[in-house]
Amino acid sequence: MNKLLDETLSIKIAESINSRASTPFDNAYKAALCTEGARYIQGFLAFAGKPYRPIEHGWIEVGEASDVRIVDPTLPHLNKNPQELWYFAAQRLTVKKLKAIIEESKEDYPEDDPLPIYGDPPYEYYGDVMLGGQDYLAAYQAAETKCREISELNPESN
Repeated sequence: MNKLLDETLSIKIAESINSRASTPFDNAYKAALCTEGARYIQGFLAFAGKPYRPIEHGWIEVGEASDVRIVDPTLPHLNKNPQELWYFAAQRLTVKKLKAIIEESKEDYPEDDPLPIYGDPPYEYYGDVMLGGQDYLAAYQAAETKCREISELNPESN
């Protein structure tokens, strides 16, 4: 089930953190730090048109139980209709866990960017910038299926 994208909050947070088009993981990290009750999410974004496949992406989720909403601080830079975006989560982290992983990554690998955060081995998904286990592979495959479905339903956007 695709959660509801909160466009208004996405744009507000994007402005408050000065989000940039090419840094969805950094945008999501900054958004998570400044949004009470947020969870940092890494996964895949599916939409009609190029590149005709899922893209690796980061966002946050806010809310509880049946009222969980997606907040995408990169939304203003996507130039897509928000109703035609589908999010597929591969990894969810609390802000506390996110901070701990980032701190440890900076200590262990100071020359490397700590984002995106790799999933747990053994790795079954090897992407452009993300690595992950079965949860990453399952999210990628679901997003890939959605991309094919969109492409077949909307040949004019291809």
